[in-house]
Amino acid sequence: MTRNKANDVLKLVLAALFAALVCVATMVVRIPMPATDGYANLGDAIILISAFLMPPYLAAAAAGIGSMLADLLAGYAEFAPGTFIIKAAVAFIAGNIFFRFGKEKGVFSSLPVMVIAGVVAECAMVLGYFAYEALILSYGMGAAGSLLGNVGQGIVGVVISCTVTPLLMRNTEVKNMMAKTWK
Repeated sequence: MTRNKANDVLKLVLAALFAALVCVATMVVRIPMPATDGYANLGDAIILISAFLMPPYLAAAAAGIGSMLADLLAGYAEFAPGTFIIKAAVAFIAGNIFFRFGKEKGVFSSLPVMVIAGVVAECAMVLGYFAYEALILSYGMGAAGSLLGNVGQGIVGVVISCTVTPLLMRNTEVKNMMAKTWK
């Protein structure tokens, strides 16, 4: 197999792996939000980790697909289209900010940039779900009931991802994987 094909396979496998991890993390720990009949989860932590380890387009695909599958499998099909777009945007925003401003001497390791990228992306998630629930699902101002849960989910996602990602980045295999996905 040529080097380019091997890298393409690696990218596909990593995106699929992160999509599966996002789906599982979203479904395993669910905190009900009665205001919208939805739930908060730990999927955002995996989404942000993927955004900090992979190119933004790969992380966006993994985040959107994994989160949408979780909604479909958990019986929240009405959220699936919005979730796909919103979670893909979270990964794309975080990844772009991190890789644009967090690169130091060829190593992606800037914790402050990671925190800022995560916070900005999670703000997009909170606003995205508010808009989707208020306008598309016709909850109107009832969508405000999910704001606190989504903010909490975002905070937990940022804290976990900013704790775990630097540890992962110390691993030689992870560094090699990151270098290969950027070729």
